[in-house]
Amino acid sequence: MVEYTVTYLEMTARPGYPRPHQPLGHTAALLHAEKPPLWYFLDLYRAVGAQYDWTDRLSDSEEDLRAFVQHPDMALYTLIIQGWSAGFFMLDCREAGLCDLAYLGLVPERLGQGYGKYLLQEAVHMGWDIPGVKKLTVNTCTLDHPRALALYQSAGFSPVRQEQMTRN
Repeated sequence: MVEYTVTYLEMTARPGYPRPHQPLGHTAALLHAEKPPLWYFLDLYRAVGAQYDWTDRLSDSEEDLRAFVQHPDMALYTLIIQGWSAGFFMLDCREAGLCDLAYLGLVPERLGQGYGKYLLQEAVHMGWDIPGVKKLTVNTCTLDHPRALALYQSAGFSPVRQEQMTRN
């Protein structure tokens, strides 16, 4: 059994910072995957989440996973650097007025280069650009990158509650 803490955060107004500039070093592209195949999502999910014990989606049925990944109010964006996938985020707007940052992360090779902050701030601005959005939410846990909670708070998210969890 592994014990961990989930922190739920929210943002109720667009932050005052401008859209971010890409970190220096490499030219990056942020691409929207339209109706991505399940293997594409799962490859990103595994590449980013393996070191943080992301396993929840791996047990979803194909039908449930397709309904999640390919829902019209779900948007998956991939960060491409030097021609390969370096990270991704997903915006979940299935609930009216709410945009949940369902996933955000980088592959291990891109950690510590400033792309996490860039990706998060871009996701925040894109979330607020969606018509009708009144609140952004995200959650993180103590199994995620050790700086994840601080990064979300630096981007303007505020913790609203915590929950103790266990998993095998």
